[in-house]
Amino acid sequence: MSFDLSVWALPDGATPEQVRAAVQQCRDGRHGEQHPDPRLVAFYRAITATYPDRPARPGTPWEVAPLHTAADHIEMKLHPTCPDQVLLDIERLAGEHDLMLFDGSSVYPPPARVRS
Repeated sequence: MSFDLSVWALPDGATPEQVRAAVQQCRDGRHGEQHPDPRLVAFYRAITATYPDRPARPGTPWEVAPLHTAADHIEMKLHPTCPDQVLLDIERLAGEHDLMLFDGSSVYPPPARVRS
């Protein structure tokens, strides 16, 4: 069974409830017509530079490729046995690009965004 993780580019100060509402809209097939958020474009380029999703091939951490991309999020279905380093890289890049993480049940900022 895959492990689902997504990164979200929502307005500054977005709450976990707003992330969950956006996730539900995606699950309902409602994606707004807008340009991709530049933070997501940068995240996608960075993560796929290390872990390519095109073409789909064995040996990548992606159980489903290419990754699901939308204007405000990128959904990643990871192999359950993917190395921990992949998750650390996703969290690091999400922090660098000011994105929120959603793991299928929890919404959280990447460790680099957590403020004391």
